[in-house]
Amino acid sequence: MSRTELLLFLRSHTYAVQASVSVDGLPQAAVIGFAVTDSLEIIFDSINSTRKAKNLLLRPRIAFVIGGWMPGDERTVQYEGVVDRPEGPELEILKRIYYATFPDGRSRLGWPGLMYLRTRPTWLRYSDYNKSPPEIMELKGDQIDAMK
Repeated sequence: MSRTELLLFLRSHTYAVQASVSVDGLPQAAVIGFAVTDSLEIIFDSINSTRKAKNLLLRPRIAFVIGGWMPGDERTVQYEGVVDRPEGPELEILKRIYYATFPDGRSRLGWPGLMYLRTRPTWLRYSDYNKSPPEIMELKGDQIDAMK
């Protein structure tokens, strides 16, 4: 699978299950809406009082499962990464990408505590069980950046 094919797959989905770890070491998961940059970064919004936001501000590690929701389509991406909170001009660029996927996102701009989180990938696994044998591609660190 090429980087372009991976981006197409990721961008064909707008929701993912995200997982993080609380300050007490407990798991937390939620469904989030997301957009993807050309650099395979995931951007999403949250309210700063949510469990996921509190977890990620204290422990900026996250995992996602993307895909696998449609009957008969057994393709997924497992994605792990590091979260940050972009600011200034960088945030404005990321918000444009997010709003291209979620135009209604602008309607939340006045919500108290609204924040945007970006995830940079550290590990990815694409699995396609529609094929026999299944296609499985795992990438980590520099392999992700080097993917063509």
